[in-house]
Amino acid sequence: MQHELITDAALVSNYIKGNETALETLIVRHKQKIYSFIYSKVYDKDVAEDIFQDTFIKVIRTLKRGSYNEEGKFLPWVMRISHNLVIDYFRKNNRMPKFDNAGEFSIFSVLSDSSLNAEKSIIKEQVENDVRRLVEELPEDQKEVLLMRIYNDMSFKEISDRTGVSINTALGRMRYALINLRKIIDKHNIVLTN
Repeated sequence: MQHELITDAALVSNYIKGNETALETLIVRHKQKIYSFIYSKVYDKDVAEDIFQDTFIKVIRTLKRGSYNEEGKFLPWVMRISHNLVIDYFRKNNRMPKFDNAGEFSIFSVLSDSSLNAEKSIIKEQVENDVRRLVEELPEDQKEVLLMRIYNDMSFKEISDRTGVSINTALGRMRYALINLRKIIDKHNIVLTN
């Protein structure tokens, strides 16, 4: 039987029964996806390689212990292991990962990570609320560009199309918005770092 036709669940089951090559097939099948996910968080080939190896060491230990019961959902389970190892890596290095809300990993946003404890979440929320209040004080045209750029992640070309002004005018408004925000922050003596 060709490897491609064997399900992950059957390969896991074969490996648990002692067929070592079944695990190799699983690694080869999913390496690209798992490695790419890890690399997209750490941006370092050596670190990504280490975390990838550690992921499969953990997979092997769990399977050998007989504690695997994912009912055939092998890839999401391995992805969770690699995600936790990425978090551990950042925790050890006192850095926060770049968890964007892309694709199927949207659940792994920074806020859902336990290393951002309740207190930090509250501070982050407070800062965001303060910033929103400050933005409200900006002139309407500057506020509009700032909100489109920062909250809607629109390009200046898109902003220009949407507002009917030239790209240079949109850029200018953004610049003035940031200058004015700084003035407002100074005026209120607000400290935005925690």
